[in-house]
Amino acid sequence: MTFTDFFWTSHEGLPLHARDYAPASETGKLPVICIHGLTRNARDFEDLAPRIAATGRRALAVDVRGRGLSARDPNPMNYHPGTYAADIVSLLQAAAIDKAVFVGTSMGGLITMVLTSIMPQAIAAAVLNDVGPELSPVGLARIAGYTGMASRFETWDAAVAYAKAINEAAFPAYTAEDWDVFARRLFDENDGAYVLAYDPDISAPIKAAAEAAAKSQAEGGAALAPPDMYPLFRALAKDRPLLLVRGGISDLIDPAIAERMRAAAPHMAYAEVPGVGHAPMLTEPEAWAGIENLLETAP
Repeated sequence: MTFTDFFWTSHEGLPLHARDYAPASETGKLPVICIHGLTRNARDFEDLAPRIAATGRRALAVDVRGRGLSARDPNPMNYHPGTYAADIVSLLQAAAIDKAVFVGTSMGGLITMVLTSIMPQAIAAAVLNDVGPELSPVGLARIAGYTGMASRFETWDAAVAYAKAINEAAFPAYTAEDWDVFARRLFDENDGAYVLAYDPDISAPIKAAAEAAAKSQAEGGAALAPPDMYPLFRALAKDRPLLLVRGGISDLIDPAIAERMRAAAPHMAYAEVPGVGHAPMLTEPEAWAGIENLLETAP
């Protein structure tokens, strides 16, 4: 299924982009907004978004600022979920969408939770893909270890090898063909080389936080605690359909975190994708079945 390019601007005038998949039929159902993870882009939903559109819902797959066809921010310290959530508000206004279903992978789920604090009425239902109000330090350290590092490769084989090296632990069953498809979602071709489709400076706030934590400890202070996201998670879970999709071998949402999330939101639906880590692509049978069920109950 084809898409059209939808462009809008942030509140400060930064050009932003989404892939817009028209519904296969007019059902009157609310649209779905898909938001990717930290180093990814709208292409992550190139298989999921058409499935959603086939159910009769418009699907918008966002390029978060600094990724894909969205502009890079001249101030790297703006790369954080608060800014991204404000960009989603601008998208809703530009697309004349009052309310939508949200699908958030990793960082996209954090953006959805933050959106709960600034425009809760816009969220009809939500899918959190391998993300939650707390995150395992194991997965966080792994992601921080490669974000903003190597970004340019002279050959396609080298680009595919990089994509595999960074993600093989999450997709141990992938074939060579799978990795070729996966890499095409990550890279753009530029002057005969292959460049990751994100601004390396998205890592600036991560590095700044790590440096602040190290300085605090070096000065004898207590370790800096991450912000408590549980109030936002509980607000997201209140009075709306919510689904948590977890990769069965995820290093970001471990089983204990998933259990605490389910205890905090007893009505939340849960789907686990066996043999997949962070993060499922959401077209796996277990994930898609959960999403289909949520879409059937959502407005």
